[in-house]
Amino acid sequence: MDVQKIVQDVSSVLKGKEEVITYSLVCFLSGGHLILEDVPGVGKTTLALAISKVLGLSFARVQFTSDLLPSDITGVSVYDQSKKTFVFKQGPIFHNIVLADEINRATPKTQSALLEAMAEGKVSVDGITYELPFPFFVIATQNPVEQYGTYPLPESQLDRFSMRLSLGYPDPDTEVQIIMGENPIEKVSRLNPAVKPQELISAIQQIKRFYVSPDVGKFVVEIVNQTRNHPDVLLGVSTRGAIHLVSCARALAYVKGRDFIVPEDVIELAPLVLPHRIITRTDSDPKAIIEEILTKVEVP
Repeated sequence: MDVQKIVQDVSSVLKGKEEVITYSLVCFLSGGHLILEDVPGVGKTTLALAISKVLGLSFARVQFTSDLLPSDITGVSVYDQSKKTFVFKQGPIFHNIVLADEINRATPKTQSALLEAMAEGKVSVDGITYELPFPFFVIATQNPVEQYGTYPLPESQLDRFSMRLSLGYPDPDTEVQIIMGENPIEKVSRLNPAVKPQELISAIQQIKRFYVSPDVGKFVVEIVNQTRNHPDVLLGVSTRGAIHLVSCARALAYVKGRDFIVPEDVIELAPLVLPHRIITRTDSDPKAIIEEILTKVEVP
């Protein structure tokens, strides 16, 4: 699979964000889910839609609001007069890539409707379990500034997201190119798949089998243990967080053309995978704490 071609194609509609695009792809290939925390209007929807087009996957966008119900996401059983029985109508969750836009605007009950889907790749409605398509990737967005009428994601749900990224504003030169050019959404509609479905599935399955040495495993465990014993941390990284870090490191190794993890992969990804999984005692920046820990842990 030509990873660079995928990144280049997405970059053609989201200029100046190659690094975020690459990490988003790493998150996808790891089998995890992504949360984008950023102000409105910087290209979060464009990123999600462009990735789905270039990967040739189905896409659905759900605008989360306070009146959104769990059934609006998972689907609902309706009575079919002709068949004299209830028939399940699939919700938007039954797509390969789902954009949960402004996820913190929905109530906790609706947010929790994503938990089973994200963790197990299936949903249960009326006592019946339905498998979701594979691959399955949730991209959730949050506005970090406007908090009125929002419901912050609980730690249990934040822990389900492999990475938290931020697009940020483009640099001035790139922004000039964007506003003088064609609408990015119109460009997205002309994107073509850069990979075949079976090739994509094969890559994801291959990545899961990448070798992790005992030294790298101990390195990851030492990092998460440091978060649990840090004086400014109330709640450290869970074992699930350590698993997600290794999974993302496997995917990053694939992107870099390797079939094994090196410590540098872990060091590069830890500030993206771990900060949203810890709760601090003070106003300390979680990312700064992770970066501090990385300077103290001995690299194998």
